[in-house]
Amino acid sequence: MSEKEKQLSFEEAMKQLEELVEKLETGEVPLEKAIQYYQEGMKLSKICSEKLGNVENQMQQILNEHGEFESFSIQEEE
Repeated sequence: MSEKEKQLSFEEAMKQLEELVEKLETGEVPLEKAIQYYQEGMKLSKICSEKLGNVENQMQQILNEHGEFESFSIQEEE
């Protein structure tokens, strides 16, 4: 991953990914360009995934009332 890609915020990466998807969904993109867009999209997807993973790791530890770290996990509704 390049330094420029590392500096992208999650929101910037998602916006770029959404723009690529919109271009591909038109169906009017030449095959070579579609492959290039797909590869760029996969890189952006990886960036987003890594950033979300980092945030998830940070959220798993939250300060409790005594200033100590405690484990935190999000419970999904059934």
